[in-house]
Amino acid sequence: MNEWKHFKKNHELFLLSLPGILYKLIFAYVPMVGVIIAFKQYRYDLGLFGSEWIGLKNFEFFFKSDVAFRITRNTILYNCGYILLTMVAALTFAILLNEISRKFLKFYQTSMFLPHFLSWVLVGYIAYAFFNYEYGLLNKILAALGFDEISWYQTAGVWPYILIVFHLWKAVGFSMLVYYAGIMGISPDYYEAARIDGATRWQMALKITLPMLTPLISILLILSIGSIFRGDFGLHYFIPNNSGFIYSTTDVIDTYVYRALRELGDVSMSAAVGFYQSMVGLVLVLTSNWIIKKNNQDNALW
Repeated sequence: MNEWKHFKKNHELFLLSLPGILYKLIFAYVPMVGVIIAFKQYRYDLGLFGSEWIGLKNFEFFFKSDVAFRITRNTILYNCGYILLTMVAALTFAILLNEISRKFLKFYQTSMFLPHFLSWVLVGYIAYAFFNYEYGLLNKILAALGFDEISWYQTAGVWPYILIVFHLWKAVGFSMLVYYAGIMGISPDYYEAARIDGATRWQMALKITLPMLTPLISILLILSIGSIFRGDFGLHYFIPNNSGFIYSTTDVIDTYVYRALRELGDVSMSAAVGFYQSMVGLVLVLTSNWIIKKNNQDNALW
């Protein structure tokens, strides 16, 4: 009864949220029926429910492969690095953006946010223009300075640094604007009182800005941890140009599954790995939210 009164009181808000609810229902929840493909030997002629049920055999392809540990390790380590470095860089730039003159604010916002809209296909061509052995800009610079040219697409050791740089270049702008919006929501009275007490800008950033942004940081961190088992396919496929020489340091679960699906055409195996990633992501989100909630209930997602 109380729920019905609550609905009647706020029925306008519920109606406004209806398009979003329908979108999630149609494109996120209804397709979950397809999860059963992960447990079947899917055949197009028999369909989703007519295909043979084979249990966990589709998962064996991934877990018994000789590269399972390597690609799982790469996926986790890369995503941990991306999450931490993006958070630190975005927070730093957001605080700096709050300190600059409003005259140049829009310019810096736009210039840092623009890479977010570029597709990884286009960025991959830009990377190729830099790293091509014969015509690449970096090798031209190295040759002009008297150094030996480098076969970038055959040198595995340099790619963790390259991928991190490209990820930060593309992702920091969006995260920075999210944190900057959070800073804009902080009451100016806190800063005014701190100035009266003689606090420096650095002290205000440490003692006011960061503590006030803690709930936002916690929520974004929880959401990021949920995708820690999902590698950025575009980044890890197009930037290294899918070079087999550097799979040891560039390959992640998503790129491996894509190649396996393209070569074998096994839809069931691909669905099994996707289901595995989703379940691990769910567990990580619940766990991280529980840990944050134990420390400070106000900073948890729910």
